[in-house]
Amino acid sequence: MCKQKLSSSLNILLVFAALSLFILSCTIKVETSDEKNEKISENEKLFIFTLQKHLDAVSSKDIASLKSTLSPSGKMNLILPNSEITNSTEEFIKFHEDWFEDTTWTFETNILDTEIGDKIGIAVTEIIYREPNRDGKPYFNRMFVSYGLIKLNGNWYVIQDHASSVEKSQ
Repeated sequence: MCKQKLSSSLNILLVFAALSLFILSCTIKVETSDEKNEKISENEKLFIFTLQKHLDAVSSKDIASLKSTLSPSGKMNLILPNSEITNSTEEFIKFHEDWFEDTTWTFETNILDTEIGDKIGIAVTEIIYREPNRDGKPYFNRMFVSYGLIKLNGNWYVIQDHASSVEKSQ
C-alpha cells in the first residue's frame, strides 16, 4: 500500500513537472529580426552613422564631410594596393582632394560586416568603383575595404582604410 501511494505521488509529480515545462515552453517568445534591429545600441547606431557618412562623403566627393569623419588626433592610415601607407589625416585628405578632381568616377558602397566595441570598431565593406573612360574604355574595380574606427569623447572617427581589389578591368 505504501509503495502504491509513493508510486502514485511520483506519477503526479512527473505529470506536474511535464505540464510545467510545456507551459513554460509555450510562453517563451522568439525574437524577430525586426525586434533585434530595434535593440541595436546607440553606440552601434553612431558607429554605422559615422561610417556611412564617410562612405557617402567619398561617393559624393565632399571633402568637408569627409574631414568631419576623421580623428581630431590626426591619425589616419590609408592602405591601398601598390602604394605606400599614409599615416595622417593631412595625407589622407590630400590624396582625396587630388582624386576628387576627376568628377567622372562613381563609388558604390555596401557595409557587409561590423564588429563594434565600446571604444574601437571595424567594418568590412564592398566597394564598386567605376570610371566611364580609362584609356579609351570603361574601368571597373570591385574591392573589399576594411575600416577601423575609434571612439573619442563620445564620437566615432575613421582611423584606418585598407582596400583590397578582388576583381577589376584590365
